Amino acid sequence: MAPTGSRRSGYSRRAQYNLFTGYVIAGVGALIGAILLALSFFQPQFFGGLRGVAQDGVSPATETAATVRTGSKGFWDTVSGYYRAGSKNAELKREMEIARIRLAEAEAVKQENARLKGLLDLQDEEREPVAVARLVGSSASSTRRFAYLGAGSNDGVAIGMPVRSPRGVVGRILEVGSESSRVLLLTDSESVLPVRRAGDEVVAFAEGRGDGLLRIKLINLGINPLAPGDVFVTSGAGGYYPPGIAVAILTETTDDGGLARIVSDPAATDYVSVEPIFEPEAALGAATPIERELSE
Repeated sequence: MAPTGSRRSGYSRRAQYNLFTGYVIAGVGALIGAILLALSFFQPQFFGGLRGVAQDGVSPATETAATVRTGSKGFWDTVSGYYRAGSKNAELKREMEIARIRLAEAEAVKQENARLKGLLDLQDEEREPVAVARLVGSSASSTRRFAYLGAGSNDGVAIGMPVRSPRGVVGRILEVGSESSRVLLLTDSESVLPVRRAGDEVVAFAEGRGDGLLRIKLINLGINPLAPGDVFVTSGAGGYYPPGIAVAILTETTDDGGLARIVSDPAATDYVSVEPIFEPEAALGAATPIERELSE
């Protein structure tokens, strides 16, 4: 069969020339690359000028890009700082509030130390107790609040004498036997004790409620100056107790005073001391009817 005449006769020759030319160009390129590589190893300074020229050529573009990058960074920092300003201000306000609280606590500790030092000075000047005895019992089911003391008239105990623990006032003697006595506790509903706030001259009455708390009633009504945490001590009025003995700590304020918890809890008290009446004549004039009946 005769070969087809559609294929041109110069086709294979041109393809061979093109392929040969590609090989030559690739070989020349590889040779030039090898020479440049060898020069870079053995003569590094040979290309320094070329690199400088290239760097000078692209320097304006890189400077523009750096300026844009820096400007955009500053812009986003400004935007993010603006949005973070609110949270930062709130955080600073919280820190300032905490600092104020810590400062108030430090001032309260300072004042409390001064109060305690004043109480210690008063305790150093106290007189010798009449008797020291153990609290042997207390009323549990009755609405009245009494305690029983293991000392009586044989020990020199008499009606009206104040009873205190190392922490503060417990109550006063209500009835006396030869070997034991009954104590009217501060929390009894019939107990009324003149007190003042430690550190100033705010005077009040501490009245028992029968539930373990005291009602602090101010003598001078008006704006209530009391605050939770205030310490109350005996004022010396009434003649039973010497001034400055710790009585109670305010826990809640009311319109005419507040509620307070006693400093010396009888349930947690073991030994107590019975002291002589501070001013017998004043105490006699302030005696309650039940005390007059018992003494008569």
